[in-house]
Amino acid sequence: MPPLFSVKRSCLSFASSFLAVWFALIWLLLPGSMAGQSQPQAQPTPDVQQQQNQQNTTPSAGGPEGDIGPIAVPKKKEEPTPKKEEAPKPPKKDEAMPNFSLKVNVPLVTLDVGVLTKDGVFVPGLKEGNFRVLEDGVPQKISGFNQTQAPITAVILMEFANNFYPFEYDSLYASSVFASSLKKEDWIALVTFDIREHILADFTQDKREIYEGLRSLQFAMSQESNLFDALYDTVDRLEGVEGRKYIILIASGRDTFSKHTLDQTLKKVQNSKDIAIYSVSTGQALREYLDSHGGSNILCPITSFSCRTEWLQADNQMKSFAKMTGGKFYAPLFQAQFREIFSDIGQTIRNQYSLAYHPSNPAQDGTFRKIKVELVGPDGKPLKMRDEKGKDVKYQIVAREGYRARREVE
Repeated sequence: MPPLFSVKRSCLSFASSFLAVWFALIWLLLPGSMAGQSQPQAQPTPDVQQQQNQQNTTPSAGGPEGDIGPIAVPKKKEEPTPKKEEAPKPPKKDEAMPNFSLKVNVPLVTLDVGVLTKDGVFVPGLKEGNFRVLEDGVPQKISGFNQTQAPITAVILMEFANNFYPFEYDSLYASSVFASSLKKEDWIALVTFDIREHILADFTQDKREIYEGLRSLQFAMSQESNLFDALYDTVDRLEGVEGRKYIILIASGRDTFSKHTLDQTLKKVQNSKDIAIYSVSTGQALREYLDSHGGSNILCPITSFSCRTEWLQADNQMKSFAKMTGGKFYAPLFQAQFREIFSDIGQTIRNQYSLAYHPSNPAQDGTFRKIKVELVGPDGKPLKMRDEKGKDVKYQIVAREGYRARREVE
C-alpha cells in the first residue's frame, strides 16, 4: 500500500478515537443521562436540607429568589371557608351604657267610701260584694278592698277676718273643738286667712301647738276674706304630702278679694288627689236671726243687690268644695252642734272603706270621669239595712263624685 494511503488511514484512526472519547465525555456529563441517573446521590445532612428548603421556599413576599433578593409577587387573600348558618347572638352589653326598661302605666283609681247612718254613725261589716262602682255609668271591677281605721292628716283652714264677732267666735270655737277630738297619732296643721293666709302651726302631733296658735289670734288684720286664694294654696301645698289628707274648712263661704276665681278654685279642687274637704259654715245663728227680723242687709255692703242671695251663694260654694272631694257640709246653728259635727267627721274619716279599681276606660286624655258608688245585696238589688227591731235603716254613702284622668304628658 502506498505511504500516502497509510498516513491518511492513520489520521482517520486517530480522529475516530478522539471523537469517540469526546462523545463519551459529553454523555457522562449530561444531567439527564442514564449514566447520571444510575449513580446514587448522597443524602444531604439536616442543616444542608434546611438551607435548601429555605432557598427553594417562596419568600413571604410571594416570589422566588433573585440575584438581589426575593422578587415581590402580590399575595392572594385567603378566603375563609364558609360556615354553617348560626342563630344571631345578642349584642354584648356595654358597661358604659345605662340600663333602660319599658314601663307601662296602668291607671289605678283609689276611692275612700264612708257609709253612715242618718245620725252620722259609721256602718261596719260590709263586704267587697256589697259595693258597686260605676264610672261614667259603666260598672267597674273592684281590684282592692279594705276597711281602714287609721290616723288622720288634716289642715284646719279657718277664716279670721275683721267683720262680725259671731263669725270670728264660731271659727275659734269650732277649731278648738276639733283640736280637742284629735288623737296622739294624728297630724294636724293650723292655717288662718283674711286677705292672705297665715300658717300658725305646721303639721304637728302636739295639740298644744294648735291651742297656742288659736290663743295668738287677738284681732283680725283685714276685713277682706280671700277664701278662694286660701283654699287654692292649701290644696296646692297638700299635693306634696303623701297619703290621704283632709281640709277642715271653717269659714263663712264668702270671698271678697281673691285673685283666683271660683271656676279656677273649683277646677283645682276637682283635680286634687287624695284630699277630702269638710266644710263648716260660721255665723249661721246670726244670719237666721237677721233674716227673721228683716235685717240681713247689715251683713253685706251697700252696693249688694241681694244680700240673701249672696249668702246662699256662699253656702253653695262651701257645699261644692265638700261634694267634689267626698266630704260633707255642715251649717250649725248652736254651739252644742259643733261637738256633734266633729264627732261625725271623726267617725267618717277614721273609719272608711278603701276601694281600688282599674278603669275600663284607660285613655289618658285629661277628661273628668264621674264616679257613683252603690250598695247592693247578694241579689244585685239595692242593699237594705235593718236595726235590731227590724226597722229599715236609712244610710248615706260619702265618696268623691269623680276624678280627672291624667294626660299622657303628665
